[in-house]
Amino acid sequence: MISFTVLLAAFLLFAFFNTGKTTQSSQADSKTQKIYKIGILQLMTHPALDQIHAGVLAGLKQEGFVSGRNLKIDYENAQGDQSNLQTMSSKFANEKDDMTIGIATPAAQALAKAANGQTPVILAGITDPVGGGLIKSNARPGANITGTSGESPLKSQLDLIKQILPKAKTLGIVYTTSDHGGSYNAKKMAAIAKAAGYQVKLYTISTTNDMQTIAEKMVSQVQAVYAPQDNGVASAMKTLVNVANQSKVAVFPAVDTMVQAGGLATLSVNQFTLGKESGIIAGRVLKGEKTSTYPLTFVTRGQMAINTSEAKILGITLPNSVVKQAQTKGEIYK
Repeated sequence: MISFTVLLAAFLLFAFFNTGKTTQSSQADSKTQKIYKIGILQLMTHPALDQIHAGVLAGLKQEGFVSGRNLKIDYENAQGDQSNLQTMSSKFANEKDDMTIGIATPAAQALAKAANGQTPVILAGITDPVGGGLIKSNARPGANITGTSGESPLKSQLDLIKQILPKAKTLGIVYTTSDHGGSYNAKKMAAIAKAAGYQVKLYTISTTNDMQTIAEKMVSQVQAVYAPQDNGVASAMKTLVNVANQSKVAVFPAVDTMVQAGGLATLSVNQFTLGKESGIIAGRVLKGEKTSTYPLTFVTRGQMAINTSEAKILGITLPNSVVKQAQTKGEIYK
């Protein structure tokens, strides 16, 4: 008869070897896990684009892709320089990244050109990607590109201007000539405002250095200013606000980060949410979804954002309904 001691020894020996095999198997799985490489190209540094970038990382994480574990991220910031965009996007293509992500239209366009229909390109909050030549249609993008679009709720933003400044009849709109998204938003808002009875005056800048001169001219001719979702205008927001404040002209921007920088109020699409949706799409494409048939995702619902310090500077009393909406479902900057 086999003694209890012998049975116990046999059991422990079996457990030892079985555990060893499991550990070796786990180590082998860890060593063979694919590390995906993603290139992220951002046009420039300003709060809205930075929020999109942070959202992209959060979306990737939600889909199980984490930098340092199964993901290697190569991040580049072109600092608004077109030649940098070309160089950086070409670098990603030469290094054969598994995917690239473009933050702002010029960055996405540079990546699309460098990828040449091969490597997946994910759009992060791009305005009018069809008009920008990036995709064939929103429902079926085609080829290697898909992602998110964050068009501003323009009619709601105009209604907000009317609610806060009911006597204003002349609206100035400023945009950057080289920014497709900015031009698209500005001209679309101009059409909506004209249909609503406003006299609209359009102003353009080529670079942020132009803002001082153009803003001085604009505020002498209008009763309110609309600053669209435009990277050049966003970067020069403080200059625009400083000039407008001297003439007591309110600036209504497209996004909440521009309200934080001195704009009076807006109904803004959340930029972090836009980025997160793009990160989720990127993760799903890495898992096997096809960019060509993955419909573009739109984030269009705005959240109220107000700047109470700016209201005091301008001598404007914000309607209670606007303040309440910002308190309950939005942002108040002081």
